[in-house]
Amino acid sequence: MATKDYDSQLLESVSVRRRRMRDALLYGPQRARRTADERLGKLFAGIAIAAVMCAGCVGWSFIQDKLAEQKADKPGQISSPAVVSPEPKR
Repeated sequence: MATKDYDSQLLESVSVRRRRMRDALLYGPQRARRTADERLGKLFAGIAIAAVMCAGCVGWSFIQDKLAEQKADKPGQISSPAVVSPEPKR
């Protein structure tokens, strides 16, 4: 049982050390100061994504409305022009 505890402690300490090394590499010595900047960045990214989605919905609605208007304006017309052949001379 003591060997199993030692192994689990060793694996946990290795994972903690790797996480600390990764954080030091990514964030540098001022890790605590960067968390607020990251949160603001994520907030602005979320707002930008929401704005793009809203613009897409408005654009889709506009296109659907224009297509419905075109369909209502031409209820009995054929979409392709009719070809009229000249009458033969007698």
